[in-house]
Amino acid sequence: MKKWMGKTLLIAGVASLLFTSVGQAASSLKGTIDIDGSSTVFPITEAVAEEFGKLHTNVRVPVGVSGTGGGFKRFCAGETAISNASRPIKDSEKKACKDKGISYLEFAVAYDGLSVLVNPKNTWVKSLTVEQLHAIFKADSTVKTWKDVNSAWPDEAIKIYSPGSDSGTFDYFTEAINKKAQSSRNDKQITFSEDDNVLVQGIANDKNAIGYFGFAYYEENKKKLKLVPVDAGKGAITPTPKTIANGTYAPLSRPLFIYVNKKEIARPEVKEFTKFYLQNAGKLATEVGYIALSSKWYQSQLKRVK
Repeated sequence: MKKWMGKTLLIAGVASLLFTSVGQAASSLKGTIDIDGSSTVFPITEAVAEEFGKLHTNVRVPVGVSGTGGGFKRFCAGETAISNASRPIKDSEKKACKDKGISYLEFAVAYDGLSVLVNPKNTWVKSLTVEQLHAIFKADSTVKTWKDVNSAWPDEAIKIYSPGSDSGTFDYFTEAINKKAQSSRNDKQITFSEDDNVLVQGIANDKNAIGYFGFAYYEENKKKLKLVPVDAGKGAITPTPKTIANGTYAPLSRPLFIYVNKKEIARPEVKEFTKFYLQNAGKLATEVGYIALSSKWYQSQLKRVK
């Protein structure tokens, strides 16, 4: 009996030692991983950082939201390890990184559909064509009222809410709708903000408002907003996980990215975080309202890290 108990204690002791070793290995990483950039990608990265932190309590992962452009400015200055981006890096940003000796890896992590929103009390807008959106948002727009968009609609002033010029969402929308990135009206009828919550509140509190931002923010605030189907010439399409993923919600479906500094990824905590991101991006993207890429895609991206 004592012999059996001795073996049991020995096995328990070994198991305890192994468990302790695994626990220590899981929490041996330490350091800070600075991330900044797109407010659209922020919810995914924040979710990844939160889950990663549960495993690696000694690693800090602060995530900023200065917009895609603002994030790239910091990234290309060597101030951050990872940059969230709701559009691909521009040539001017590539040059800025090259001038500072910053090389990087680009990873697409999810799909998003830019959503056009109006106030729920807006009863007249059932859908908008790309041409109508262009008329409202273009740089030399003469649209002042809803009646200017459609003669059957109210003769009431439109109040427009748009992401700011540092936002990748702004870049993507203006290129898709106005055919030139950063080309937008800039008059007293439009309010710009890098904070999507400001846009949500602006539209939610004004019957004559219109604006746009990522699908996930609509999902979070659907009780306050009315989603507008967009017609690109093949009928009005409402953004949904299915229409965004299969590209039928055109031209406002887009991939979302993270950019990782190659020198930074040599740090064990950054490498593990990047691997963890790609292993969990699909699940977490779906949880926060975005659309996952294929599992094969994530696996192919993981090979680039390893």
